[in-house]
Amino acid sequence: MLFNSAQFLIFFPICVFLYFVLPQKFRALWLLGCSYYFYMCWNAAYASLLLISTVSTFACGFLLEKAQSPRGRKAALAASICLNLAILFFFKYYNFFQDSMAGLLGMVGVAYQPPRFDVLLPVGISFYTFQALGYSIDVYRKRIPHERNFIRYALFVSFFPQLVAGPIERAENLLPQFKEKHDFSYERAKEGLFSMLWGMFKKVVLADGLGIMVTRVFENVGLFDGPSYVIATVLFAVQIYCDFSGYSDIAVGSAKILGFDLMQNFRQPYSSRTLAEFWSRWHISLSSWLQDYIFEPLAWSGWTQKLPLIGKYIKNPPVYSSLIITFFLSGLWHGASWTYVLWGLWHGVLQAVGKITKKPRKKWLKKLGVNTKSRAWQLWQQTLVFGMVCASYIFFRAATVQDAFYIFGHLLQGWGVLLHPAQLLDTIRTICGGLWNAVQLLIPYLLMEGVLHFEKKRGVFAAKWFMTLGRPKKLAVSYAMLLCLLFCGTYTASQFIYFQF
Repeated sequence: MLFNSAQFLIFFPICVFLYFVLPQKFRALWLLGCSYYFYMCWNAAYASLLLISTVSTFACGFLLEKAQSPRGRKAALAASICLNLAILFFFKYYNFFQDSMAGLLGMVGVAYQPPRFDVLLPVGISFYTFQALGYSIDVYRKRIPHERNFIRYALFVSFFPQLVAGPIERAENLLPQFKEKHDFSYERAKEGLFSMLWGMFKKVVLADGLGIMVTRVFENVGLFDGPSYVIATVLFAVQIYCDFSGYSDIAVGSAKILGFDLMQNFRQPYSSRTLAEFWSRWHISLSSWLQDYIFEPLAWSGWTQKLPLIGKYIKNPPVYSSLIITFFLSGLWHGASWTYVLWGLWHGVLQAVGKITKKPRKKWLKKLGVNTKSRAWQLWQQTLVFGMVCASYIFFRAATVQDAFYIFGHLLQGWGVLLHPAQLLDTIRTICGGLWNAVQLLIPYLLMEGVLHFEKKRGVFAAKWFMTLGRPKKLAVSYAMLLCLLFCGTYTASQFIYFQF
């Protein structure tokens, strides 16, 4: 079921109404049923995978609690991780692995025809698998106790607002909330409804509208040149932000109406001045998960000190190598394609280089007399980071690795169009499908930037900022978004980009 569908507009009010009408002891069971129905609307058969992940990690928690020896605890955790990752590998990575092996063997003259399993990728499998495994690891580390109530735990894994595209919640935050009694709050409902409206505005108006333009270029790369690739990539940067942050806003808003608080997933990432800061603001639930469960265990284990040359010639190698490995896995998590792997490696390598050169860069900037606290320098840093992020999006959005390298190879061609305004307008008209389409999206974009400006100025998220406004301003902002939805929305009920992950 899609948030931006008529089906959800019927489902959600019924879910909320009966949740608050039912006695407390039946509410968790009701939400669990709603969550499984929400997921089964996409593909009922794959709800069994969700159930397997739930049962296996719940059993792991039970065994971890009962196990007396460290070896028994490690065996229980390893079994849970292996089972869940095996399911994830088969449905998401099996064909990718086999095709990669065939290509590698073909390079050395060995013909290999791998067996293929053409199965539909279960929506959201990477999200709920990571959330369930995070619970197992936290119980193993004794950060949280094992949840003894299976209904509550099953609801934690399958909670419908964040089930298929996050945020990836931590058990210590979400599980205790299922034990609390929630009464309907008019104030929470207003904040939640605005968050949902804000997310729907970003998705239906901006993300879906821009998606048509971006597809026009990236699906026909041979027909365009440098300026078109740059414009399309910048538009994609706005599209993916609006699409994914829009989903997160709807998820947070719908949960808030029900009485639950989910973590915020985005904090104006394109204002970042370093790539590390960007990842502390973008897809926060995933980046923090990768940091806690992959990067830190790798970085502090000291394993790279044992590798030849690395430990001898590079100071503190575990941090840099673990950083690259973590982002390699992040790219692979996003999709079974070398385009995503290269996207992840791009971020990992650049961050490692940034850390290695941090002190020399500070030294040279000081010698050159650069005022690193000036607004001009900060704007330069933001522009540079945004450029590096956009360059990575070429790998992320390209249909194939060949298309990505074709774009990089032709980025410098065609810039003479800047000297001919009429030709430049023709380029924009071709990408946008007409100048009116560009103008039609410009007004909603300026409205979004206005909200983000006040959000940053007040130091709170958009829904919190909205609640501080007086009634006339609340109505003005709400009606502006509703009018944009009515007149500028793209109503094709297209799925969110991160559903495929």
